[in-house]
This record gives sequence, structure tokens and C-alpha cells, in this order.
Amino acid sequence: MTNPTPTPGIHHVTCIAGDPQQNLDFWVETLGLRLAKRSINQDDPSTYHFFFTDAEGNPGTSMTFFPWENMSRGKVGTGQVSRTAFRVPEGSLDYWEDRFDQYDVDYDERIERFGETVLPFRDPDGLPVELVEVEIPDDDPTVPWTEFVPEESAIRGFHSVTLWIADPEATTDLLKTMGFDEVGTEQAQGDMAGDERRRFAAEGPVGKYVDVLPTIESSRQGLGTVHHVAFQTPTDEDQESMRKAVQSKGLRPTQQINRHWFRSVYFREFGGVLFELATNGPGYASDEPLDELGERLVLPGEFEARRDEIEAGLTDVTIPRAGSVEADD
Repeated sequence: MTNPTPTPGIHHVTCIAGDPQQNLDFWVETLGLRLAKRSINQDDPSTYHFFFTDAEGNPGTSMTFFPWENMSRGKVGTGQVSRTAFRVPEGSLDYWEDRFDQYDVDYDERIERFGETVLPFRDPDGLPVELVEVEIPDDDPTVPWTEFVPEESAIRGFHSVTLWIADPEATTDLLKTMGFDEVGTEQAQGDMAGDERRRFAAEGPVGKYVDVLPTIESSRQGLGTVHHVAFQTPTDEDQESMRKAVQSKGLRPTQQINRHWFRSVYFREFGGVLFELATNGPGYASDEPLDELGERLVLPGEFEARRDEIEAGLTDVTIPRAGSVEADD
């Protein structure tokens, strides 16, 4: 078969949280991302689905969460996205360490990885996250959201995800099929010290890296773990060519599913990580004005007819506003 259109990189990462208000407060106020969409899990409308992005909801910037309030804590291990990393401008990690001290965020000492400086931390549910200092080009497609964090320090979309895989060879071969090239190896640091970290890069400007680490560490899905990682297949044609390529590898991708702001195909790759292929359109501003993103609960498709029932089952939440937050001097 012909090769698929290569993916430009990560589209979004979806994770599991607990308390929805705590999740909102951390990702909007502490980290300074925009709540671009407040909706529901379309497979489980009894829980929210929050989408945290840059100022315009661009592909490659969406960290999304299902806040399942009664779920037990998970365990990061094999067959999972173990780390999600965001880009921040060069020289901004001092700002972030000061901010993490101010907001009592659990973080570790900086490390160097592939020539870049990395600041590891955890969100309130224990989700492992990283900030990576990079040079942000003038023509970068992301737009910083500056309600809580100044432009010179603001998060600028994804840098990478790290996959923990028991036997990485089939996974790395799949990544190459999807359009990632292997660009380096180095000895891992921290909790995987001594293992070989392999880096793969796509051609896009945002979310272009996937790191793969071998581990047999046991895993359990729950609070503080990643549910799935989605990769950009910008058009329906791109997605279908990638779907066929994945299928030719012996995997079992779903048919296309309409997720209202993008269209999706799902499959578990060889190591057990749930992958999604997501189109870039129609986008988060397709059903509400750009300057009003996240203001209201959006119920896609047939769920609007059940609004009263759905709203009655959801916990009330308040979106953090810079004007209503007491400044700490």
C-alpha cells in the first residue's frame, strides 16, 4: 500500500481527573491554559469533559480531562503515556518554579534531556507533567493565553509524550509508519534511570516528539493517568490513509467517530497505549464565538435534548477569572 500522509504530531492528550473544580483551578489558574470547551464525555455523559488549550484552541495544544469523581487513583506503568510535556519559552523555568512554590505544586529538580531543560511536576491528581524550555519561533502557530500567566512564560502547546512499553519494537515501527523519524537515543534519568530513551520526531511545529522507554512496571488506569493520546490527521483523507496503514499492520482501528469538534479513529497500539487519530476541524470555535469559548456547557448533537437531565447530574463548577482571584504580592 502507499504510505499514509505523515502526522504533524500530537493533537490532544486526554487524562483522568477527580474533583472537577480542582482540575479547573489548576489547569486554568495555576498553569494558565484557557478552558476552550466545557462539555461532557460523549461516551459517559454523567461526567464533564474539559479542554484546556492555547488562546485559540489550536491543534497540538489541547490537554483534556474526564473528571470521574469516584474513581480510585491509577498507577503509571507499561502500556501508558507516562509523561506529557509542554513547551515553554526559553528562560521561563525560573518563573515556573516560583509560581509552583506560590501555588504549592509538587515538582522535581530540573533535568537535561536531548539538550533541553525539563521541569517535571505533578497536577493535584498526581498526573506526571513536564515543562520543556524551547525557542519559540516568530511564526509559531500557537497563541499564548495570558489571563493568568505572562506571554513570555506562557505554555505554548505540547512538546512531547513519553510512552512506557514492555517491548517497544513493534510500537517504534508503528510510529515510523505514522510519520515519525527516530532522531536520538540517550540514557533515561529519574525513575527509569539506566534504560534507553528513544526519541521520534514528526515534521510539525508543535507536539512533534514521542519518546519511548522500555518498562515492565505494572499499570492501572485511574486518577492521575492518561486515558489516550491523539495524533493529528488534519483532513478526512489524511485520517483514512493513516487508518488503512494502521490496519495493514494488523491493528484494529475503529471506523470514524464524530466528536463534534473533530472526527476520530481509535486503536490500541501493540504495547497497549490507546491511540486516536483526530482531524483538525471543524475546531472548538465551530459552535461558539472564539471570545466566548468555555463560557457555557456545550452539549453536542443529540445530548442537547437531554440538557436538564445532564446538568442536574453534574457538579457545579466556577471558571477561574483573573479579576476574581486575589493577587499574591
